[in-house]
Amino acid sequence: MRTARAGSSALLMCAIALTAGCASTPAAGPTSLDPAPPSGEVVAQGTVLDDGSGAELCLGAVAESAPPQCDGIPVKDWDWSSLSDATTMSGSTWGTYAVQGRYDGSALTVTAPAVPLALYDPMPIPDPTGGVPGTADDATLRDVEQRVHDTLGDTVLASGAYDGRLWVTVVWDDGTLQDAADAEFGADVVVVQSAMREVG
Repeated sequence: MRTARAGSSALLMCAIALTAGCASTPAAGPTSLDPAPPSGEVVAQGTVLDDGSGAELCLGAVAESAPPQCDGIPVKDWDWSSLSDATTMSGSTWGTYAVQGRYDGSALTVTAPAVPLALYDPMPIPDPTGGVPGTADDATLRDVEQRVHDTLGDTVLASGAYDGRLWVTVVWDDGTLQDAADAEFGADVVVVQSAMREVG
């Protein structure tokens, strides 16, 4: 399993092109092909960390230190006073939660009380493959994984080859990144999953 930190910036230029050649294109901001922010509310599970400069939701790797270290998405309207399970140490406060809110592509604005992950009962995520193994070999998947990371950067939270496919978790995808991966690498080679899930 390969992981990458979750950055708070918008998707990189050429994020959905997923080509090695695109990596040399000068960054000029997001393109019109970037996944649009969700129109409704989303829920995401992760570590909320506030080092005194504002709360962030870390969806990717978290360093197991005290306090923990991670890069996350800024969380607006966060209220620690309503939570009894948070830990405070060395000027930082943190805990693990399911957070619901509106995501504008760079920050998440809370719209409902956070639920500690120990108490959260998420809806099951359907297997988009139907449990049928893929056919890509390991060498192909290693190459595809490198190209995906080179292009998407911190948008990728985690990736790993499993059962003939490359599974990639990103902060948010409305299907744009999946369509681009299919177009670039062929259908059924990459499975893109969004850490943020639409509510309802």
